[in-house]
Amino acid sequence: MSKKKIKEIIDKCLEETPCVVCVREDAPMKDHTTFKVGGPADCLLSPEGEGFTSFCINVLNRCRAEKIPIFVLGGGANIVVSDKGIRGIVLDMGAWKGENTQVINSEKDEILFKSGTSIDEAVNISCAAGLGGLEFLAGMPGTVGGAVWMNARCYGGEIADVLSWVEIISCAQVTESKYVIERVENKDGAGFAYKKSPFQEMDCVILNASFKLEKGDKEKMLIKTTEYRKDREEKGHYLFPCAGSAFKNNRDFGKPTGQIIDELGLKNRQIGGAQIAPFHGNIIINTGNASASDIRALVDETAIKVKEKTGFTLEPEILFVGEW
Repeated sequence: MSKKKIKEIIDKCLEETPCVVCVREDAPMKDHTTFKVGGPADCLLSPEGEGFTSFCINVLNRCRAEKIPIFVLGGGANIVVSDKGIRGIVLDMGAWKGENTQVINSEKDEILFKSGTSIDEAVNISCAAGLGGLEFLAGMPGTVGGAVWMNARCYGGEIADVLSWVEIISCAQVTESKYVIERVENKDGAGFAYKKSPFQEMDCVILNASFKLEKGDKEKMLIKTTEYRKDREEKGHYLFPCAGSAFKNNRDFGKPTGQIIDELGLKNRQIGGAQIAPFHGNIIINTGNASASDIRALVDETAIKVKEKTGFTLEPEILFVGEW
């Protein structure tokens, strides 16, 4: 793939749709994921501020025409990027935030967040406004856009429970396969399931998400969010580079995946620098020098051993992206 062609596209887009943007060639993705692994992206594109949306649409349309792949990056909290890196353009949404990350609708008790807003910041903003509903996300790494895409869940709550609508840049076939802005309503959770959202099946970029919340007691919200953050800390989520749960839980198994892995004596199992955490069976950690291949090998080996011993088929929650 021609990096020269990528540069030509970006230069043309900046000429037509001016925007403040940071362009980095051969950017190491280990610097942009919570696992701290991953080879270089051909081009890491980080637009921000005025002109953001128009610039992104222009880039998406031109790259589609030239068959240059684009990977949309949120907080890098649920992915393992290949040691070979990512070909094409990585569109970093992390700068799509700022002072206007929220719009409070006093009549409907809704808050609109830009997709690059960190989950933890979104929780703090909503609680400060006296609006509850997002507390279950307290302490979770990643961005609003990533959480919506993944239908993030924890402590008995999930995004689909509180999501009102989402604004996306979508490739609409009816308009000659051009990217346009669309609004997608959450109609009683249709298209959502356990760690699933309709956006996973769409050619789109999540721009904004509006959440329907409820007025509540700020002090009680603070107690709850403090409790959740402490629980994550005590479970070791912040001790080493990781991506949280390595595998999805399945109610049909009768017990959490971490417990199954623990009961099979697999905790502490290590391949290279990747290790099943000694403190939690469903967390794989980077002990300091792990490669993406180490992590993938450990995920694959764990799934095989669980299948052999229990008959259960584990489904990875972390996503393996890039050139494998």
